[in-house]
Amino acid sequence: MKRLNLVLLVSLHFGLVFGQSKPTFYADIEPILKNNCVSCHKPGGIGPFSLQTYEEVKAKGNFIGHVTKTRYMPPWKADPTFQTFRNERKLEQSQIDVIQTWIATGMTKGKKTKSKITQQAKELTQPDLSLPMLSTYTLSEKAEEDFRFFVMPTNLSKDTYISAVEFIPGNRKQVHHSRIMVDSSQRIRGIDGMSELDPAIKKFQTIPLADEFLYGWVPGNTKIFFPPGTAKKIGKGSDLILNIHYSPSSKPQQDKSVINLYFAKTPVTREVNTLTLRENDIRNQPFYIDAERMPTFHISYPVNRDISLISVMPHMHFIGKSFLAYAMTAEGEKIPLIKIDNWDFNWQSTYQFKTLLKIPAGSRIIVEAKYDNTSENPANPNHPAKDIGYGWNSTDEMCNLVIYYLDYKEGDEYLEY
Repeated sequence: MKRLNLVLLVSLHFGLVFGQSKPTFYADIEPILKNNCVSCHKPGGIGPFSLQTYEEVKAKGNFIGHVTKTRYMPPWKADPTFQTFRNERKLEQSQIDVIQTWIATGMTKGKKTKSKITQQAKELTQPDLSLPMLSTYTLSEKAEEDFRFFVMPTNLSKDTYISAVEFIPGNRKQVHHSRIMVDSSQRIRGIDGMSELDPAIKKFQTIPLADEFLYGWVPGNTKIFFPPGTAKKIGKGSDLILNIHYSPSSKPQQDKSVINLYFAKTPVTREVNTLTLRENDIRNQPFYIDAERMPTFHISYPVNRDISLISVMPHMHFIGKSFLAYAMTAEGEKIPLIKIDNWDFNWQSTYQFKTLLKIPAGSRIIVEAKYDNTSENPANPNHPAKDIGYGWNSTDEMCNLVIYYLDYKEGDEYLEY
């Protein structure tokens, strides 16, 4: 009798696995990858290989099964119990189970269904203006940090509203991070190719910028689209000023990075603003981290008018340990922004809220950033540990929270997009 029951159980299991519930690539796996993986794993993306076709996915099938089962991939560092985001890359257990079953049953291809690419889908993937660096930049072989400015004229014939910005590093191993600014005067063009260490750069830095922070790229970050009816504005004939930090290299390396602009396709009634909380905003100064210490730094920034948050982007370097941000209203209500318990420099993102998040006037934006400058920290670039202060070098530290926001409008918190 026991033998019969065992046979029935085994038969039932294989019936479920190999029967009608047998998953296929096109019906079950491709939708999961498109929603969570392909934004990085595509030609020119930040992933080391593409996962756009059945052949590409099958070749990496066992590897995909391992990294998804262990939740190493897709990388998502924000605590979903604290705040959720519209650009989350996080698999449900049911999706992981489907991937495991697909691999166990032979990675069946299935039938590809014909689908028309909608105009909206094209707008989300094809930039309206692609701006490569004017020339290829050759990095020094002296194994030194390199901070460089580049100018990319837009040649826009009119003021243009931008719904998204994308930065594509030309050399992913060497580009540490980048920042994109807007100059509407065309008087900063002489800065192209100059090092931040060049004394002549000071004359350019006295010229006011039209936008001091159009977009910032760090490892793991991808583009986000602003809500309908909102955008960043770039003036007619403006130049983009690209500030790139290159990691040290001891052999010849080249870079020709690209900025992609996506134009707003619907009428724009509100402009997106940028608020950057910096090291100067820290209350318990100085921002200096002694060796073998694990300090926490605090920011409390006053909000003087009603605003609606679109997104937040925390930024620290290698010895960052955890990052917490929230708003506290005048009435004592806590509004969660973001919580990252295990900071990873290699995976940073712009986190876009599912709906606009109202922060009322009189609130304070609170940041608690923890650092681990001990010799036991495997991410510490110094062994043994040594004192670390502020700086743009990867071996220095930073403490930033970049916020895209709008001036509040009645009903913002109920806007679905």
